Amino acid sequence: MDWDRVAGCIADITGEPFRIDEYSTVGGGCINDAWHISGRDGRCYFVKTNDSSREEMFVAEAEGLQEIIATTTVKAPAPVCWGTAGGFAYLVLEYLPLKRDSAFSRLGEELAEMHRHTWSEYGWKRNNTIGSSPQDNTPSADWVAFWRERRLGYQLRLAAKKGYTGKLQERGERLMECFPLLFSSYAPSPSLLHGDLWAGNQAVTLSGQPVIFDPAVYYGDRETDIAMTELFGGFPADFYAAYNAVWHLDDGYSVRRQLYNLYHILNHLNLFGGGYLRQAEQMMERLLSELH
Repeated sequence: MDWDRVAGCIADITGEPFRIDEYSTVGGGCINDAWHISGRDGRCYFVKTNDSSREEMFVAEAEGLQEIIATTTVKAPAPVCWGTAGGFAYLVLEYLPLKRDSAFSRLGEELAEMHRHTWSEYGWKRNNTIGSSPQDNTPSADWVAFWRERRLGYQLRLAAKKGYTGKLQERGERLMECFPLLFSSYAPSPSLLHGDLWAGNQAVTLSGQPVIFDPAVYYGDRETDIAMTELFGGFPADFYAAYNAVWHLDDGYSVRRQLYNLYHILNHLNLFGGGYLRQAEQMMERLLSELH
């Protein structure tokens, strides 16, 4: 990594000279490398790096963070600058000191307010990634068609290319045919979504303010964000109580959440391997039993 070039980018954007005094790696991520850098003037930044071919992934992440910040609801780290240096792509973000604490009631309230920010269609102005997988956000006026083609269908096609055929594809085809029944009396608003809101992508500042980061932003059914919070350990009950107090979830959510989380389990199958195959098949079985 050419750290002098990164420092120059920061200086150009902030309008103040900046030299990196110290830098150190930060653990926790499985897609990108992460760094904490500090300057001689005391300024600190959080930097994500990857191969230079991933530059567009960071551009999309920066724009997604800006989309969230513009709502003035949930806090997100502000992007500072991004680019390539020394064969690496990088994204420089505001550094937010965080603590091991929780502010889940406030997060629930603020997320509900963020979801009230809507767009004219489902999707977004640009494509991005979910983890490191491409995420097609081509706008559509039809949520069911959007989810079938750009979410569930995409992951199933990718799984087939990776050799996951048989039961997964057979059940997937059946599910693609019948899941529109879940929307016979439910038409979601195209809400601004974080897109990848599991427990590891939220934290709390030292002042107790909830923060969300590492987004996969698009506009869609707000239930997809809530469903994701129930994966991989879930959020505590006060988060859901606070969210529902601001904007109550529809009664059909308890079934649709399985559909929405299937997208993420299929993505994990495609990214990390066959350990997720049986879980994906079981989720399909449960959904198909609910629909027949």
